[in-house]
Amino acid sequence: MSEEVTYADLKFQDSGKKENTQEFGNFGIKVPPAPPHTWRQRALVLTLLCVLLLIGLGVLGGILVEKLNKLQNFNEELQRNVSLQVIHDMNSAKKIGNLSITLQEIATKLCHQLSIEKPEHKCKPCPKNWMWHEDSCYIVIKLPETWQKSDMLCSAQNASLLKIKNKSVLEFIKSRKIYASWLGLSPRKTHTVSRKLDETIISSDWFTRNTNDLNDSMYCGYLYNNRVNYADCTETKRIICEKLADPMKIEDILTSEEPAGRM
Repeated sequence: MSEEVTYADLKFQDSGKKENTQEFGNFGIKVPPAPPHTWRQRALVLTLLCVLLLIGLGVLGGILVEKLNKLQNFNEELQRNVSLQVIHDMNSAKKIGNLSITLQEIATKLCHQLSIEKPEHKCKPCPKNWMWHEDSCYIVIKLPETWQKSDMLCSAQNASLLKIKNKSVLEFIKSRKIYASWLGLSPRKTHTVSRKLDETIISSDWFTRNTNDLNDSMYCGYLYNNRVNYADCTETKRIICEKLADPMKIEDILTSEEPAGRM
């Protein structure tokens, strides 16, 4: 009786083997049990944290954008202020420049008047023995020289042969009664007839070219009795040099006069 195997026993054994086979899988490896309920909770928490992180990043991005906008506005305002300051400084510099020019003109007029009333006053913008007219200085050298030599002598004094280009200088030269003196007219290859000095002030003949190639067959202009004449450039005549006067300042007028008794 004990050795008899019933159908119920076989059924029970088959059932046990089936459960054992399901537990170890097809390859004999134990299959993990299904995830418990706590893993679902963890997944839900992780999802919630991701959502919160995204919300935080959005808020932080908004704050950064606002800060950048404020910084840009501040930068634009700063640039506007700098531009306004630059314009203000330029206007101030222009006003100072205009004031300086005005003071210089006043100083020049005062110095000119002082030189007439007090010849001993030292606020003269021209070297000794030079004549002063407006913004230029003039000198007549009575030692006769050729035109080319005269040009070189004037250059040695940072000056040039006289060029009459406006009526003010014309009237000044006429009043000095200067005769037979070379002018800064360009040498010519042909002899030119005499003409009035008044007709020369707008002429294009005033010297601009190099004279290193000057030869014996050239003719140069000179001043005689308020007329412009031409003669051989190798002849000798007096010289009239001109150069710019030194700029005058108010302090030059106040400090230029020598103390009484000084030699």
